[in-house]
Parts: sequence; structure tokens; C-alpha cells
Amino acid sequence: MQNPFRSEEAAFRFVLMTIGYFVLIVIAAAIDTWLGVAVFVVLSGAVAWWFSLRRTQSPPPVKQHPAASPPSEHRILVVANETVGGAELLGTIQEHAGDQFVRVLVVVPALNSPLKHWVSDEDGARDAAQDRLFDSLTAMRAVGLNVEGEIGDGDPIQALEDAVRTFRPDELIISTHPAGRSHWLERGVVEKARERFDVPLTHVIVDLDADRH
Repeated sequence: MQNPFRSEEAAFRFVLMTIGYFVLIVIAAAIDTWLGVAVFVVLSGAVAWWFSLRRTQSPPPVKQHPAASPPSEHRILVVANETVGGAELLGTIQEHAGDQFVRVLVVVPALNSPLKHWVSDEDGARDAAQDRLFDSLTAMRAVGLNVEGEIGDGDPIQALEDAVRTFRPDELIISTHPAGRSHWLERGVVEKARERFDVPLTHVIVDLDADRH
């Protein structure tokens, strides 16, 4: 089932709001049973109205058309996190590169927990992402790919949007864990990217457990 929240931060805020919702009802009920019932009815109506308003106000996604890349080269934008060093991803990039002159940009979102994100404690997430990116770039350059890399926003869709605007890719490659182990697939990252960007997109599934064996 697709995650209804747009980010981990949104899910975390929803959990806090839910806790506050029940705390208010418990406090009101402790004062007076009928007061608790009234608070429950009012808050339930407010929550239902809020979700209904969000559904009616959400605009349909508008596809973004990146500016054209230089005619003398083909640009591939790769977005991956833990799977950035997977053999399947490297093979797909080589296959898409073929014999043409290709520039590759690898973006690794610096994923972090909502709490650490809120307190601006992102150093650990960025350091881990940087280490994965360095190992991946080393492997790609070893097979002759013209590749650069950078750490992106913790939200993979925002990281994609930032890179599409500056790199102007001819195609996108998104790498994820298999279904059931991928938070990106649960959040619908691949589908959202297809809806948002008017660029050919390839989804690569990397099974790191199989690679290790």
C-alpha cells in the first residue's frame, strides 16, 4: 500500500497530532464524561474537514520539462541512497551509456530521522551518504564512466527536482531496494517522479543481500 504521507517529517507530525488528539480527549473525559464526548466529536469533525480540504485543494501534478542538455553529450541523472553501490545499478548505467559520450550525475539524498532533521542534526546522515557516494563513484570511474556526484536533499523527490533543474538530464535512473524493503517504494517515489518529470525514467531494483552472497 502506498504511504499517504509526502515525507517522513509529515508522518512524524501526524503521529504527534494523533497523540495530542487522544490526550485532549482523555483529559476532557477525566473532568466530565460528556465533556470528553463533546471534545471527541469536535476534534473528529475538525480532522475529517482537514483531510477533505487537503484532497480538494491538492492540484494535479504538472510535469516539469528540463532544459535541453548540450547536443554533443547525453546526460544521465542517477538518484540512489543505500543501493548506490549495487551491481545492478552499475550495469544499468553502463548499458544506457553505450558508445555515446555520456555525463553521469549521481545524487545521494542525505536521509535522516524526523527528530534529527528538526533539530538540524544532519551531520551523521550526510557523512554516511558521502561515504556511499565516494565508493560508488570510485567503482563507476573504474569502468570508464564520466561521473560526478553530490549529496542531495533528504527528500528524494526534492533532491531530484534540484538536480533536474541544474544538471538538465536526458534521462533519470532511480535505484531502490526490492518491494517490501524499500521506503521509497512505500512512499511512491518512483511514481511521483514519473508524474513530475517529463524525462525517460528507469527504475532499478538492487538486492544488496543477494549481492553480498
